[in-house]
Amino acid sequence: MTAPIPCIHVVDDDDSFRAAVMRLLRAADYEVVGYPSAGAFLLGEHGIAPGCVVLDVNMPGPSGLDLQAAFAARADALPIIFLTGRGDIPMSVHAMKTGAVDFLTKPVQPEILLSAVRNALAKNAEDRAAQGRASALHARYETLTPRECAVFALVVAGKLNKHVAAELGISERTVKAHRAGVMEKLHVTSLAELVHVAEQLQIVIPRQ
Repeated sequence: MTAPIPCIHVVDDDDSFRAAVMRLLRAADYEVVGYPSAGAFLLGEHGIAPGCVVLDVNMPGPSGLDLQAAFAARADALPIIFLTGRGDIPMSVHAMKTGAVDFLTKPVQPEILLSAVRNALAKNAEDRAAQGRASALHARYETLTPRECAVFALVVAGKLNKHVAAELGISERTVKAHRAGVMEKLHVTSLAELVHVAEQLQIVIPRQ
């Protein structure tokens, strides 16, 4: 399958400035969509395409920072580049601490903006890859039987096979078989890897 083309979302209430930014990005062969307000962006359909948001701070209605806070909780959240004519240091620090990729001031040099967009798209690609790995891991975990899940939790808690057997009322040989099945299904080859997987899955480890 052909990889989806990244889409850059430009959110700015200044029509002429927004149009100029969109022309620049289209000249760099990006798909671009513009929005006159934070509300228009939030109501838009962003689909599953990769991309990023070039976002003004001060706009009528919800501000860029308001949009950042609202959008961050969504599963389809995209990296944000702030581009504003009325920013200050506390505002930029807050934006960066809450996840913005960059905080630029108007007017901005084209190459600086394009570099920020490349960085944002690289971050989005990394985030999407990590989400894919997490989804695949959860799918593999869902293939475990209830008994395998119980053995998994006890093994990563540091219990020996004989203690797991005693706690579950099964033979040590059966524990070994379940343990091997767990490792095969989760694609791991060592106890250390199994513990790492448990941490990724946020498995509740029983107290010893």
